[in-house]
Amino acid sequence: MSGTNGVASDVTTESPDVAVVGAGPSGLTAARELAASGLDVLVLDRERQAGGIPRHSDHTGYGLRDLRRVMNGPAYARLLAERAVEAGARVRTSAMVTGWAGERSLDVTTPEGRIRVDARAVVLATGARERPRTARLVPGDRPPGVMNTGQLQNLVHLHHREVGTRAVIVGAELVSWSAVLTLREAGCRTVLMTTEHPHAESYAAFSVPGRAVLRVPVATRTRVARIIGHHAVEAVEVEDLATGARRTVPCDTVIFTGDWIPDHELARAAGLALDPGSKGPLVDNALRTSRPGVFAVGNLVHPVDTADVAALDGHHVARHVRDYLAGVLPQGPGIPLRAEAPFTWVSPGLIRPGAGTPPRERILLWSAEQRLVARVEVTQDGRRIARRTLPWPVSPGRVFRVPSSLLSGADPNGGPITIALA
Repeated sequence: MSGTNGVASDVTTESPDVAVVGAGPSGLTAARELAASGLDVLVLDRERQAGGIPRHSDHTGYGLRDLRRVMNGPAYARLLAERAVEAGARVRTSAMVTGWAGERSLDVTTPEGRIRVDARAVVLATGARERPRTARLVPGDRPPGVMNTGQLQNLVHLHHREVGTRAVIVGAELVSWSAVLTLREAGCRTVLMTTEHPHAESYAAFSVPGRAVLRVPVATRTRVARIIGHHAVEAVEVEDLATGARRTVPCDTVIFTGDWIPDHELARAAGLALDPGSKGPLVDNALRTSRPGVFAVGNLVHPVDTADVAALDGHHVARHVRDYLAGVLPQGPGIPLRAEAPFTWVSPGLIRPGAGTPPRERILLWSAEQRLVARVEVTQDGRRIARRTLPWPVSPGRVFRVPSSLLSGADPNGGPITIALA
């Protein structure tokens, strides 16, 4: 039995101007900006509460770039959700987008039943997640007590559950220190942080106080080679990558941090062009994907940056969504951006002349190696466009930012632009 549009009668149809998939910082900010301009905006999120990762990240440091204030994660998440609703956006939680019913139509499952959302434009803001142990191919036993940072924070901050007393953290990124703080609140001491890199990936402003104040030992050029324990974690085996020597570290909790991958299932299901490095949707400087009317923002396209930078993506995309709906968004082929090793991805991956600058006038890159001196060289068709030494280092585990003004000398009719380290 079908309805008037050929949709099964047990499916409710909604037709907003814009559907935003994901109620994290980027999605909520985009929704607020779009709703404030008079558009009908529907936000869909699979979680029971809006706010994304910050809602269970109970430490300070949120909101600096987008709100010009410093807040803890839950307060930041609540404020973004409240602002979106106050602007007129409809935020629907416990709403799982399961697939596509058309170019800009979404199949959604909710506790009340199924919905088909036929939107004029779609903003994908599904974020990123940490690569689990299984994908990292860490051998050994599979006892309880092994998790990633998101699971840990959800367990401690939302469900107020206890964890162990001695933890080993895999990774030394910014999020790794967030895990240390969460463990500390739960009464669990971090006995070791291990990273395969020669230096900790996080900023010195976090790693130096972390070692000194929180007394967390950081073992560089090491890896967890095996997890030991049947009914509970008993220890991990840590290998020195320089010598191959192994030692056993007693612990009852193992936290895998960082090593981010985009939540790109919807992008893949739509057949969107993906960035070969990040595996997120390939976007241009207006954050539009390869499908007309479908945009992608936040850590889905640059896994992973801070929450406030993701929120600023939402602010940036709103203008371009409005231009698309008004039929005035510049068209035409884009110039591909390419990143040379040690960079593994660059965002945006296309620059379309006439579409303005990228968010925050920055090109974002991710590196597999650390370079204390960052001499950036930009070339096109064998010609050097720009060369500049930037005052911040290149490091794994955090985004490297290049001013988009370095691309100003590119030929709009030329070939791909390459960003490399000289």
